Amino acid sequence: MSTLPLEVLPDPEALALRAARVIAAAARAAVEVRGRFALAVSGGNTPIRMFEMLADEDVPWEQVGLFQVDERVAPEGDPARNLTQLQAFLLDPMPMLPTIYPMPVELPDLDLAAMEYSDTLHRHAGAPPVFDLIHLGLGDDGHTASLVPGDPVLEATDDVAITGPYRGHQRMTLTFPVLARARAILWVVEGATKANALAGLLAGDAAMPAGRVARERAIVLADRAAIA
Repeated sequence: MSTLPLEVLPDPEALALRAARVIAAAARAAVEVRGRFALAVSGGNTPIRMFEMLADEDVPWEQVGLFQVDERVAPEGDPARNLTQLQAFLLDPMPMLPTIYPMPVELPDLDLAAMEYSDTLHRHAGAPPVFDLIHLGLGDDGHTASLVPGDPVLEATDDVAITGPYRGHQRMTLTFPVLARARAILWVVEGATKANALAGLLAGDAAMPAGRVARERAIVLADRAAIA
């Protein structure tokens, strides 16, 4: 099993800045080589500061396609939505916007919504879709994206799937096959509550969902508290 490269930052502020700069550098490199950058980002509390810093980085946003890794099923504008925080902390501060492809979780038929987002991926990220970079977070229970322990979507072969209820919401999520095709995966892990899950991720513990994500083109950024 390949080893995951790990970079430890002293605190959450340094972690957010380093993550933002990794994404910005990847964007510039992809645009130079392929003329575009397909980026998928996760939600949660950890990336909020990263989004704020990324808005100030040198990124060719007009050549960026911005996708979601996962989303809670909730109304548009709901504070539970990852899109709501993405809008507030990344998109609203920027004068030049990327093309954004939000997950259509407002649709009444969620299975149809997942198929619609899969079609969006195929139209704008290739068939099969290949992202230049996927940003992932890590849950204290070892979940990543909305690939949560025990959910049937862990075995999904479609690119997009709908989970069962988890911590109050159903979710739409990218699946393992999409993650495996990414040109790069950036893990951003913060805080002492993630220490056990991070140890499992680094060890490749396939008993937790994060441990099943392809490792060959992945790097981990973590703050010091997460490796305690």
